[in-house]
Order: sequence, then C-alpha cells, then structure tokens
Amino acid sequence: MKETRKEVRQLVQIALYAAIFIVLDFVSNSIPFFKMPQGGTLGLSAIVLLLASYHLGWKKGLLVVVITIPLQFIAAPPLTQHLVDFLLEYVLAFLVYGMASIFPNFGKKGWFMSGVYITNLIRFMIHLAAGVWFWHATWWGSLIYNAWYMVPTLIVCAAILPLLRNRIVDERQRA
Repeated sequence: MKETRKEVRQLVQIALYAAIFIVLDFVSNSIPFFKMPQGGTLGLSAIVLLLASYHLGWKKGLLVVVITIPLQFIAAPPLTQHLVDFLLEYVLAFLVYGMASIFPNFGKKGWFMSGVYITNLIRFMIHLAAGVWFWHATWWGSLIYNAWYMVPTLIVCAAILPLLRNRIVDERQRA
C-alpha cells in the first residue's frame, strides 16, 4: 500500500511539473525582448526541468523532460533545419536538464548548484554547434545569437533554483 501511494505521489508530481512547464514556456514565449527570430527564448521553463531533476532524481527528471519535449510545441512551433537539428536542439539540449542532479552542490546548504551551470553550458554548446552546422552561422554569430537568451536563462535558473530547492523535500531522502 505504501509503495502504491509513493508511486501515485510521484506520478502526480511528474504531471505537475509538466503542467508548470507548459505555463512557464508560454510565458517565456510571450516575452518579445528575449524571443529570437530563428528560435530560442528566455528559458523560464528550464527552472521546472532542473527542479524536477533535483526533487525527483535524475531518472525521473529525464522522464519529466521526455514528457515536456512535445509540450513545448504548444507555445511555439519547432524551428529546425533537419531531423538531426531537431534531435540536437529540442531533444538532447533539453535532456541534459534532467541530469542536473548528478552534479554536486557546493557551499552552505548546497546553494551553489553546479548542475544548473553545467547543464546550461552543455545546452548552450549544443545550440552553438547546431547554429554553425545547420543554420550556417559563423561561430561568433552563433555564440552571440544563442548567448542572447541562454545567458539570461542561466542567470534566472541560478538565482531561483537554490531558493526553490530548499523549499521542497528531496524525494530520495523520504525512502
């Protein structure tokens, strides 16, 4: 009985993360200042994916990401040049967020969450490479284009995640 309750609770949490993702993705796509013409926007929804990884662990964090990948097309259609581009920029780039919890936290009460920085850096590098390979931009052009929305995404995530993470109970410690 107890295992069933735990499974139901985790299923509800995954569904809630997906619902919050949709809302934040819609809000992100409504902010014209950070919305780029060929795709890319301030990633408020990345907060949800990172939080899911820290809250539920990396395996369930990846599950949340897999569920939310198609959901992000509710707010904005995918802009890709090729199937491999789609797999890189929409699948792999977001899957890394599900892995955030495997990276260590530092500082008093783990306030420096290295997973936030590492996953955003990996996502940035994926978009940077895709910009060169598929969008035929120069390295500098792709760097500037993608930095326009990825740097603010990193800043927002790095500022908000430690505050939110300290408010939730780590599911891995409940077992």
